Amino acid sequence: MRSFLFASAYWLFSIFYSLMALLLTVLPGRRPVLWVIQRYTRRMVWAMQHLAGIRLEVRGREHIPSQPVIFAAKHQSWGDGYCIYSQFNDLAFVTGDHLEKFPFMSTILRKLGAIVVNNCGGIEARKALADRSQKASDDGRHILIYPEGHLSTPGTYHRYRSGVWHMYRNFNRPVVPVATNLGLFWQEERYEKSPGTAVLQFMEPIPTGLDKVEFMARLQRTIETQTQTLISEATGIPFQPSTIVSE
Repeated sequence: MRSFLFASAYWLFSIFYSLMALLLTVLPGRRPVLWVIQRYTRRMVWAMQHLAGIRLEVRGREHIPSQPVIFAAKHQSWGDGYCIYSQFNDLAFVTGDHLEKFPFMSTILRKLGAIVVNNCGGIEARKALADRSQKASDDGRHILIYPEGHLSTPGTYHRYRSGVWHMYRNFNRPVVPVATNLGLFWQEERYEKSPGTAVLQFMEPIPTGLDKVEFMARLQRTIETQTQTLISEATGIPFQPSTIVSE
C-alpha cells in the first residue's frame, strides 16, 4: 500500500509541477521555473516520508562552504536528485539527455539552466559539459554531478567518469563528495519502496590543486567508503568493499 500511495503521489506531483513549470517558461528569467522545481522536490521528499515511510536524514551541512562548490554524489536511486536539490535554493545539475524524451522536458531543463549532456560520453559530451556548465559557474551556482553517470545498486559502483575532474580543474572549485544509502529503501527504478531512514551525507571538500589521478582516487575512495559505512549502519551487515559493475 505504501508503494502504491507513493507512486500515485509521484505521478500526480510530477505531472502537476511539470505543467506549471512549462507554463512559466514563457516568463523572463529562471526564477519562476526555479520556484516551481524547488517546491516540487520538497513535496517529493515529503511524500517519501509520509507515504513511503522513508525519512531523510541530512548530515554534514557544516562541510558545505559558503562559496559555490561542485557536489559529486553517489547515485543509487531516482530519489537522489530530489533529496539533494531540496536542500538548496538554487542548484545547477548535470543530467543525461534521457530526460529529454519526456514531452516538453527539454524546454523546462533549458529554462532551469540544467547541464544536459549526451549519455554516451566521449569528446563531444565533455565539450558540451564544459560549455553548458560554464554559465552555471559564471552565475555563482553550486553544481551537482553524479560522477558514475549510472544508477548503482547498493554495494556496487560504476567506473567514475572524468567529467567531474574537468569541472574541478576548469572552475577551480572545491568538490564536496556526497554519500547516501537511499538505494536501500528506493532502489534504482523499482516500484517497491521500503520504510526506513535514508541518510544523505555531505563530506569534507576536496581542495583545489590536485592532479587527475590523485583527485579521482580520493573522490571515489571517499564516496564509496562512506556509502558502504551508511549501508552497514542501516542493515547491521559488516562493512564490505564496493564491487565494480560493468557499464
